[in-house]
Amino acid sequence: MTANTPTPVTVLGTGAMGSALARAWLAAGHPVTVWNRTPARTEALAAGGAAVAGSAAEAVAAGRLVIVCLLDDSSVGEALEHASLSGRDVVNLTTGTPAQGRARAVWAEARGARFLDAGIMAVPPMIADPSSGAYVFYSGSAELFREHRDTLAVPAGATFVGTDPGFAALHDVALLSAMSGMFAGVFHAFALVRREDIAPREFAPLLQGWLTAMAGLVHRTADQLESGDYAKDVVSNAAMQAAGNATLLRTAQEQGVSPELLTPYMALMDRLVAEGRGAQDTTGMIDLLAGRPAAS
Repeated sequence: MTANTPTPVTVLGTGAMGSALARAWLAAGHPVTVWNRTPARTEALAAGGAAVAGSAAEAVAAGRLVIVCLLDDSSVGEALEHASLSGRDVVNLTTGTPAQGRARAVWAEARGARFLDAGIMAVPPMIADPSSGAYVFYSGSAELFREHRDTLAVPAGATFVGTDPGFAALHDVALLSAMSGMFAGVFHAFALVRREDIAPREFAPLLQGWLTAMAGLVHRTADQLESGDYAKDVVSNAAMQAAGNATLLRTAQEQGVSPELLTPYMALMDRLVAEGRGAQDTTGMIDLLAGRPAAS
């Protein structure tokens, strides 16, 4: 195969994401073989030029680069149980945990395969849309990533985060967790104004602008974590913020809004202050969550 010949790609799993990935490779001229436990879900891809395998083992045998995009880690093991992985490059885009990624890497390598785990930072409509900002975290075999980087970058940006196979899932879940916390605040904010004569569409730009302005503070938090100095560049220390929480809770009560999305965060902040760290930034809450000793 020459450098200009598109790499054949096997895709196991043709749900919404797997189908989007397969369509992207087909559109880029890659020979694509697909398999799905429910064969009917491969029909549209077959109409678009994909070869359909009768089994996962047959699909794996069709080419070296094997993309796995299934329901969960157990599904991966079941699908590949009877496939010959020797000499194959397995890229697992199935959502999982860091521990599952590490265990699956050992499992694949014991069967003669190189392995990458992955975390997709996108939803299916973002795939193959350069303007969407979609990208995928990869971790595991650096050689596999270097060899197939251009192919992997066809559906979405490809970012290698280390040779530890668990790092892709860890980055994925860490960012998704941050998103969950952000939306908790967003929903609470909308709930506060819900009963008033405040149009959600007029309020939304204010909310987006404020969150965007505050998002830059993650760099200060990172600097404090690396330096160990949680009093560095403090603007509003933990004690001040904890005291201000009373106003947030009182306002929620006045507006008839449950504080249940906020109270766990506030309780952790109160604990930080109770430990005598009120003069520091709230960065110390990270140590409480992680069970680490307090920074000096």
